[in-house]
Amino acid sequence: MVTPYNLPLSLCNKRKYMLLTLLIPSPSHPEKYLYVYLRPLIDELKMLWNTGVETYDASLSETFNMKAALLWTISDFPAYGMLSGWSTHGKMSCPYCMENTKSFQLEHGRKPCFFDCHRQFLPHDHPYRRQRQVFRKNKTELANPLPRLSGEHILHRLSSLNDNEFESFIPSQKFEGYGLTHNWTKISIFWELSYWSKLINRHNLDVMNI
Repeated sequence: MVTPYNLPLSLCNKRKYMLLTLLIPSPSHPEKYLYVYLRPLIDELKMLWNTGVETYDASLSETFNMKAALLWTISDFPAYGMLSGWSTHGKMSCPYCMENTKSFQLEHGRKPCFFDCHRQFLPHDHPYRRQRQVFRKNKTELANPLPRLSGEHILHRLSSLNDNEFESFIPSQKFEGYGLTHNWTKISIFWELSYWSKLINRHNLDVMNI
């Protein structure tokens, strides 16, 4: 669904202003085929940004050329992975920490654990950074917060992964180094939008669903 953000907050999430843009048939998981369903939406977003559409302004009783941009997506964590192209599974599932993750494997378990990966984002004088017993035993946190990568930086990384022989619609195919140096499974269709790399927040998490 898409909702226009140039409305009062009291109206943004009303049903009549939430526009159904695509419906994915069940029960199969869309995997990499998600972009087949997103293609008409992306084409319309390109048109809305580049040329605009003739729109009627009821307050002035006249028409104008309306342009629009997609500000961000809001989804749960699995959908975040499908929309962004960064897999939200495995030890590098955090799309912020990426390959610099501090996740670890539990002694008697096989799944990665992300407990105590957050203290590096606290202020340097925060007392939690010096705690040795409350978080991971006998461990303090002195590291600086990880830098936020710009959209241009991420797009450059994706360009270096791109291979003419890579077919993004084959679910079993992976970029070289997947799971070792990165978690990219595909190049998101949203990068086709000329302004996408300029946005600060491209994908957001729906905390209530999580």
